[in-house]
Amino acid sequence: MDFGRVITAMITPFRADGAIAYDVAAALAEHLVANGSDSLVVCGTTGESPTLTWEEEFQLFQTVQQAVAGKAKVIAGTGSNSTREAIHATTKAAELGLDGALLVVPYYNKPPQEGLEAHFRAIATAVPEFPLMLYNIPGRTGQNLLPETVVRLAELPNIVAIKEASGNLDQASALRSQLPDTFRIYSGDDSLTLPLLAVGGYGVVSVASHLVGIQLQHMIQAYIQGNTATATALHCQLLPLFKALFVTTNPIPIKAALALQGWSVGDPRLPLVAANEGVINQIKPVLLSLGLLKR
Repeated sequence: MDFGRVITAMITPFRADGAIAYDVAAALAEHLVANGSDSLVVCGTTGESPTLTWEEEFQLFQTVQQAVAGKAKVIAGTGSNSTREAIHATTKAAELGLDGALLVVPYYNKPPQEGLEAHFRAIATAVPEFPLMLYNIPGRTGQNLLPETVVRLAELPNIVAIKEASGNLDQASALRSQLPDTFRIYSGDDSLTLPLLAVGGYGVVSVASHLVGIQLQHMIQAYIQGNTATATALHCQLLPLFKALFVTTNPIPIKAALALQGWSVGDPRLPLVAANEGVINQIKPVLLSLGLLKR
């Protein structure tokens, strides 16, 4: 399964009353695919999955799937810190005909490596024909999925990729050196996309691609084609945006940025809150400087 080079971790738009704005989600999905996204992750961290019900998630999977049918792949965020829940949600995503699932390291309960391996094996075994991407983000989960554990899991034919968001290039290098070439390593941090490509990464699961998907594609393709100077120049041009989108907890800044562009994405659900004036004042100049807002 090839999910492409640029995968957007989609936000979930809400109405003023807190209900999901499914029509906006469909329109945004179409826009993202028309502007550089090869695949979309629905109901990941950026999609505020912790505050969505499974029923809302399943409806959102289908909404986005229908919006981009035949144009891009849709990856369901079906991870959980309950293995039973993750199996249920992943099985449902497979039944709905999605293209794969993103499985985050179980959060809060901090299982040891043996527990992590058993968790992912159980899910993979339940949906043996369904492509799975592991998601390592220790800053949110409290546990690091170690390369040696990933190597063992990669023996399962449907575990095909990892979103590596540890921020540790040594760890990414260890993954590349120990995994088969067919196993795809994606950056989970926009600002580390180019460095990760240099140590064998394949692409990015991105937040910034809501705004600069085409530029990210150009950067990655320039690197692949050996034009590292162009790739570096694009990386440096986009770096202020990569940083601005993480001045506070994701997805608060990207929702604010989309709202500034005119998208009716609503505020995040509690316990996340809308961007305050200080956050907006850090984001807006960057958007203006990159031509992402009309002056």
